[in-house]
Amino acid sequence: MSRLSQEDLEKLRNLAAARVVCACATHAKRDLTFEPTTASETERWHVNAGGREFELLLRGPKFYDTRAKRGGGGALDLVMHIYGLSFTEAVALLKKAEFD
Repeated sequence: MSRLSQEDLEKLRNLAAARVVCACATHAKRDLTFEPTTASETERWHVNAGGREFELLLRGPKFYDTRAKRGGGGALDLVMHIYGLSFTEAVALLKKAEFD
């Protein structure tokens, strides 16, 4: 795999988490009934990835897995979390996905 420039790496890190789950998960559905209690732009998504189910709170590039009680910031962290991938594998998966 060719090295990514710092600029390209930052673009991947800053992708909106909702865009990432829509592009990379087997199934992703926003819960339209969810009403956030603090940050009004937070959305709840039900996601299937790699045969596993997740309930994720997403806001911008940040995510929080309500069941695992873990979160992170950035598309790379999200893909690594839901698929159990290494950093290099997550970069490769995101490079294959179309975000333009």
